[in-house]
Amino acid sequence: MRHFAVVGSGPAGFYTAEALAKAYGEHARIDILDRYPVPYGLIRFGVAPDHQSLKAVAKRYDKVAEGETVGFIGNVSLGSDVAVDELLEQYDAVILATGAPNDRKLGIPGEDLPGVIGSAAFVGWYNGHPDFADLDPPLGGTHAAVIGNGNVALDCARILAKTPAEFAGSDIVGHAFHALGNAAIRTITVLGRRGPHQIAMTPKELGELGHLEAAVPLVELADFPPRDADDALEPGQRKSVTILREFADIRANKSKAMVFDFFARPVAIEGDGRAERVIVERTELDEQGGARGTGETYEVPATLAISSIGYSTPPIAGVPYDERGGKFLNDHGRIAERLYAVGWARRGPTGTIGTNRPDGYEVAEQVAVAMPPGSDGGRGGGEGLRRLLEARGVTPTNFADWRKIEAAEEGAARTGSPREKMVRVEDWLTTLGR
Repeated sequence: MRHFAVVGSGPAGFYTAEALAKAYGEHARIDILDRYPVPYGLIRFGVAPDHQSLKAVAKRYDKVAEGETVGFIGNVSLGSDVAVDELLEQYDAVILATGAPNDRKLGIPGEDLPGVIGSAAFVGWYNGHPDFADLDPPLGGTHAAVIGNGNVALDCARILAKTPAEFAGSDIVGHAFHALGNAAIRTITVLGRRGPHQIAMTPKELGELGHLEAAVPLVELADFPPRDADDALEPGQRKSVTILREFADIRANKSKAMVFDFFARPVAIEGDGRAERVIVERTELDEQGGARGTGETYEVPATLAISSIGYSTPPIAGVPYDERGGKFLNDHGRIAERLYAVGWARRGPTGTIGTNRPDGYEVAEQVAVAMPPGSDGGRGGGEGLRRLLEARGVTPTNFADWRKIEAAEEGAARTGSPREKMVRVEDWLTTLGR
């Protein structure tokens, strides 16, 4: 019998567990560990609450967790409750699927002013992440800025632009639903340091902006190269640029505006004790397609500035780390003997949810080659880990416990919402009678 620990219950973790279960069958036991009693990671805390179709992938993960060879061990923190070396004593291999939850810094003056928030924090706030439940973003001003040109930046801007009625069917948490419903924001400026051809926004997400109830997307055709230059783009990128071009023709009279400001690099954030404006330098593309400053600067008013320029994986003691890439040092997923990484912890914050599937299967194949199915490592696995945790006063949860929490959240849902998420660890544990 082989025993494997997958640390992290997001998409990368579940796909890896699925792959290991298929490779080993009854000859292995796979435990998915998470710091929280609730699974799904990015699906629960990262995917926008108004994108329920994307969250439906959790049903596939349910089947993995309900299999006879896969277990869920929640409410266990790597580092404070158990170390990597201790997991390696209990398991034949440990696969780190910890994601990349930390915001990258802007590296400009004023980014620490009140009112400047990373997108991981803002997304966590409206998605019910315990670390950000008390964020209380300033929504009383009329202007907000979102810095970045990827899908997460688009999510943040769209959530700010929506009316309460447009959250019907979503699982946005109650505190965010009410705060956004009372927000005074009327102009959301999306700042990108390069041009429309360099965006990392996908067509589906961009297309949604054309159907917002109270907000209109504003784009300047002068920011685009000649139309025939679009032909050199990949099909998906070309479709995104086409949608942006169509936005330039919109002349709707709505109460909110989402302004796409391209060739705009933030160089400072200023204000009297809090964010009031973003100082932006106009840029142009250099010979390599990068952004270089022109020296021209201007102000963008913003009492809320959301930075969405990327993420990094937090380092773990004793695990080699790539500071530049914000991920663990690895060779095709292998960090060291019996220690692996998958997903964003392996690749950095790139790709979609589905990208993690081949990633997890590749690492599972490496594990299977190193430890062929039918071999026995003689380790304690989950039982050994539970004894260790019990001795430390740590009470882990399992998938049946999650089902109880899930039922309680669904029972507390407001009309039209699939659930009302609990946002405190103590509330989850109280639901379980602990």
